[in-house]
Amino acid sequence: MTTTVTDNPDKSRFEITEDGVPAGFAEYHRHQNEIAFIHTEIDPAFGGRGLGGTLARAALDNAREQGLAVLPYCPFIRGWLGKHPDYVDLVPQSQRARFGL
Repeated sequence: MTTTVTDNPDKSRFEITEDGVPAGFAEYHRHQNEIAFIHTEIDPAFGGRGLGGTLARAALDNAREQGLAVLPYCPFIRGWLGKHPDYVDLVPQSQRARFGL
């Protein structure tokens, strides 16, 4: 199986596919040097395969590459960050308490 994550700026979301079939997305709002993750969804048909984590990691890696500050309003992204402390630095220090990080 081939898993691919792509940024779709026209829809303001990162999309994940498995063998070309849409499996989920992470919706965001981008403003200047910040990216706010709002909602993440994985199709139940693809549940239990770790695609949510793959999507989160790819979206956050993209934010890091672009030098963007991350605001994790989405509970899934926020929870993923809590389990991966090596990514918490993407959230501005002044915002971490607000998100429980």
